[in-house]
Amino acid sequence: MQITRRKLFLLIVLTTILSTCQSQNSMIDKTVVKDLDIDKYLGTWYEIARFDHSFERNLVGVTANYSLRSDGKIKVINRGFINTLDGKVSEAIGKAKIPNPKQPSKLKVSFFWFFYADYFVLELDNNYQWAIIGSSSDKYLWIIARTPEIDDKLYSKLLEILKNRGYDVNKLIKVKQVKS
Repeated sequence: MQITRRKLFLLIVLTTILSTCQSQNSMIDKTVVKDLDIDKYLGTWYEIARFDHSFERNLVGVTANYSLRSDGKIKVINRGFINTLDGKVSEAIGKAKIPNPKQPSKLKVSFFWFFYADYFVLELDNNYQWAIIGSSSDKYLWIIARTPEIDDKLYSKLLEILKNRGYDVNKLIKVKQVKS
């Protein structure tokens, strides 16, 4: 009888943990922008802020450059400097694709063979001057802009948008950039 109670207790604990994790993830609004003109989106973007993750840890002065490839996919060049703006350059070259043309703001990006990750354009300025990028997971988030810096008023506005979507903006790391 005691073994059954222990199993029941573990089952309840595990169910509670899983439902808590799932409900937190589902509380994040991951809807994407309706329209994305990929030709307007191409070019260089500066990373303004991001959630911490291993593949960009300690990078500053981070940029992403997007250009159209001859096969219709998008060439992606992510570049940054290790620790300081005059540190060693770190560069990753990858590709992106739009799997569903009816949802062009839900891209997939790959930097390693055929392993693709989500690249969701959650928010986008009408003039393509800033964007908020996320994924199907709440672990990835970026604020990017066409200029190395954005003014404090705009940054505060973007943080408010993210809070309303359910993101913990305290986890954002402001990325040091060259002065514009």
